[in-house]
Amino acid sequence: MPAKALKGPSAFWGMYAGEHTAGTEFMIGPLFVKWGADAFSLIVGLLLGNLLAVLTWRYLTATIACDERLTLYYKMEKIAGSGLVKLYNLANGLLFCFLAGSMITVSATAVGPFFPPGTIEMPTFQSTMPTGPAWIISCVAIGVAMTLVALKGYGVVAQVGHYAAPWMFLVFVACALVTLGRLGTVDIWALLTPPAGAPRTISFLGIVFFSWFCNAAMHIGMADLSVLRFAKKPSAGWASASGMFLGHYVAWICAALLLIYWVRQHGVDPQVGKDPGTMVNDAVGWAGLICVIIAGWTTANPTIYRAGLAFQGMIPGISRTGATLLAGGLCIAAGIFPAFAMNLLDFVGIYGTILAPIGGIIVVDHFFADAVGIPRDPAERSGSAFNLVVLVAWLVPVAVAMWLYKTQGVFASYLPLPCAIACGLLYIILSKLAARDSIAVRA
Repeated sequence: MPAKALKGPSAFWGMYAGEHTAGTEFMIGPLFVKWGADAFSLIVGLLLGNLLAVLTWRYLTATIACDERLTLYYKMEKIAGSGLVKLYNLANGLLFCFLAGSMITVSATAVGPFFPPGTIEMPTFQSTMPTGPAWIISCVAIGVAMTLVALKGYGVVAQVGHYAAPWMFLVFVACALVTLGRLGTVDIWALLTPPAGAPRTISFLGIVFFSWFCNAAMHIGMADLSVLRFAKKPSAGWASASGMFLGHYVAWICAALLLIYWVRQHGVDPQVGKDPGTMVNDAVGWAGLICVIIAGWTTANPTIYRAGLAFQGMIPGISRTGATLLAGGLCIAAGIFPAFAMNLLDFVGIYGTILAPIGGIIVVDHFFADAVGIPRDPAERSGSAFNLVVLVAWLVPVAVAMWLYKTQGVFASYLPLPCAIACGLLYIILSKLAARDSIAVRA
């Protein structure tokens, strides 16, 4: 990484604020209402969970990024071998595309109010399939615009977030203030308290772990090595606070208040919900609609950029432009289907569970390999294209976690941390066994 490519803290504060003050926040806040989260969980639980996320970015992701100056994919190639990295890149790229697709879905809900009522049928929490041709056209148009920005590279991606974030945050706050005025109270605690008898499907710990690990693939999973490698110092990891506390704290609560207003004043069933575009348009008008579109845009841009890097590492000879276009096309296809956005609380936990364990291996390789007596960057040292130890250490914890999620009903956001720890420990054990067997064969 040449010195001239390194960027100061302002690039990262703006990027994280823009990426995490996003279109999906308009979905996550209302989904908390649907799941019956109480006031203590939202006000205190989100504070704790987001603090833990910032600390993870600062002391794990940013530290490794500035020490190694490598993308996640190249670092994994040095540990796992080029063949195994292709498999990982496929999973990584596809899951990032599904995530960016949910952002396209949210942005598309803001297109409908610009047209006569009924022109574009809006999805609800229960929607899984496209709602009609007009919906598909809206998703395609927004997705193309997002992909074009991602094609410009990280510098432009960061610049878009830098300029858009302050204005988007103000729109979230404006929505909350209008809502409080209409409800005739500023007692946020009372408003966030579900009515007696309301179903509660998420607890205080669920809120803490969701806010900590909704971006598990980026921090503990080390995907943000790809952007933080541009940082001059590890302290750039503190920039994640701009996204966590403006976007994942204030914006989530503001978005929750929007649905609470529609439930109380318009009789909307919280299990069915209301699309973000309609709610924001009712609160602050066209400025809010533009915010919903741009908020999805600033989050999808770096996500498409990351997915493009994953595909570039998977497909020999493909250019960054070609890989980004491929990622953008898949994101658009996913965005057409509302199922990803409407099940976002589960989806982000699942994708973190699948991708975060690889970060456990990188943490072991970077911080503990010498201490526990295993080689750093083993595939690079041996010339191996496929490190079976990494594959087993990755897939076994993920398989167990998916079994727990599917058959035992364990909340998906509880799984990324134990998966990453188990993966790291299993990697150490298997690496030692492999080294012992290799010594025995040579003897």
